[in-house]
Order: sequence, then structure tokens, then C-alpha cells
Amino acid sequence: MPAKNSLKQFIPDSYYHLYNRGVEKRHIFVDNQDYAVFLSYLKNYLLPKDTRRLQKILADPQSGWREKDQAIKLLRMNNFAQALTLHAYCLMPNHFHLLVKQTEAPTIDRFMNSLCTRYSMYFNRKHKRVGTLFQGVYKAVPVITDEQLLHLSRYIHRNPYTLASQGEALRSYAYSSVRDYLKLRKTEWVRVDTILSYFSSTSNNSYESFVEGVSNEERHQEIVTSVAIDLDAD
Repeated sequence: MPAKNSLKQFIPDSYYHLYNRGVEKRHIFVDNQDYAVFLSYLKNYLLPKDTRRLQKILADPQSGWREKDQAIKLLRMNNFAQALTLHAYCLMPNHFHLLVKQTEAPTIDRFMNSLCTRYSMYFNRKHKRVGTLFQGVYKAVPVITDEQLLHLSRYIHRNPYTLASQGEALRSYAYSSVRDYLKLRKTEWVRVDTILSYFSSTSNNSYESFVEGVSNEERHQEIVTSVAIDLDAD
């Protein structure tokens, strides 16, 4: 029987919680370079492709062969800027979470297959390994309500709390979108405005206070369960 969340029915103009982890729960990010490469792939896929600039590089006789080779690769690369937006993410040593919205039904499947395949090729080449990197097919859960959307973002951003003390992890963890939500940086390919529109800048109704502690933790767990991944399904 297929694992829960592995068979997917994608709906246009809908939010999804996407997840994948290493085979046998092994690390898929070993060092800072691995995290940086994965994030660079997200950037390539989610920012609009500057086709005019890349074609100009190819036409310029002063461009070096390395520059032209890179331009060719970028021109050929898949791009999902017009069909998918990323609203939150967190990369952990042996897994990752993405909160996305797609405008066209097949986009998520194409995006995840491309991302996971490309990263697996990089990781195996760098770490001199062969075989499957990820444990089964990526998982996807639809996010139906605004309440689910908000609490899922909290759940994703709280993942690093298992690695450090809560207050320190929230602001210092570099491999999630929480720093964008706290206005500590601005990443072009992360859409924070939708979720932040539900909060104000006041301390008692800020996004930071929402992530650090919810007054009704039982309700939070109930909502998250409806959109979380069944991690033990495969």
C-alpha cells in the first residue's frame, strides 16, 4: 500500500506542505556548502529567469567559456517563478520542509522531482556515494484554511528548536525563512507578506511572539496534525 501523502492530487491555486528526508533518516546536509547549494537551487527555480542577460552573455565575444557554459545551463534549467511561490522553509540535517503555493496543478510535482533529482546528483558526486539519497517519494499535504497556513508556518520555523535553546535558535538559525519573517534579512524568492498580513508589529500580536509561544498549544497541535507529514509512513 502506498505511504500516506505519497499519492497526491494537486489543486490549482492552493498551498501545500512539502517534505522529504534522507534514506534511513541519514543526513542530507553534511556541511554549510550542502545547505548553500540546496538554497541556490531554490533561488534558481523561484526567481524569474533573466533570459535577455543570459543570451547577451552567449552573444558577447568577450565572454569566457566558463561564463557561457553557465549561461547555457541556466537557460536550459527549469524555472517555476510564474507558477509557484515559496512561503516558508526549513532545512534540517536529515530532512527539509517547504510551504508553497502553486497556480497550476502539475507544478509542484515537476518542481520537487527536479529539485530532489538535481540535489541528489550534487550530493552523491561531492560525497562520493551512489544510490538513493531520499527516503521514498516526497510527501505533500494540502493546506486548506488560513488557520492551518499560519500554524504550519510556526511548526516549520520551530524545527531548529531541537538543535539549540529556543530563544537562540529562532533568530540565529540560518537555514530557515524565519529570519525573513523577523525582518533580519530579505530573500527575494521567499514570500512573507501573505502570512505576516495576519499579524501586527506590536509585541503581543507579532509573528515572533506567535512562533515563540502560542497561548493555546493544544489547539496548535490539533491544527498542525491536520497538515503535518506522517513521518513513519515509509
